[in-house]
Amino acid sequence: MLALCLGLTMSIGGNAKSNVSKAQKDVVEVLYFHGKQRCATCMAIERETKTVVNKQFANAIKGGKLKFRIIDISKAENEAIADKYEITWSSLVVVKHKNGKEQAENMTKFAFANARSKPDVFRSELTKKINGLLK
Repeated sequence: MLALCLGLTMSIGGNAKSNVSKAQKDVVEVLYFHGKQRCATCMAIERETKTVVNKQFANAIKGGKLKFRIIDISKAENEAIADKYEITWSSLVVVKHKNGKEQAENMTKFAFANARSKPDVFRSELTKKINGLLK
């Protein structure tokens, strides 16, 4: 009888878990990580990313298809997400969550090369990247 109860409990728990993962939405996240000290380029990455997300993707944000997060890696509560994406300094990461799987692309080198010196190029390429991931 005990084995039957344990089996049912494990079965019910397993079903609940699979229902939770099925209920999770497919979403694209734009994650901008920074520390306490920030240079002009770091601030440009944040500013230009906000511009793209707020102007080009307002409907996707309202619809829950896109999330934008600014994460201060100097705060203890953000240590786990920084570790997950192997972040140690200012970084830009775009993540697609689909069918319970995750595809992350680190765009930090591109961001540092363009956000401050070529903001039009930065905004255009980030827009293309996000559009591609939303499809």
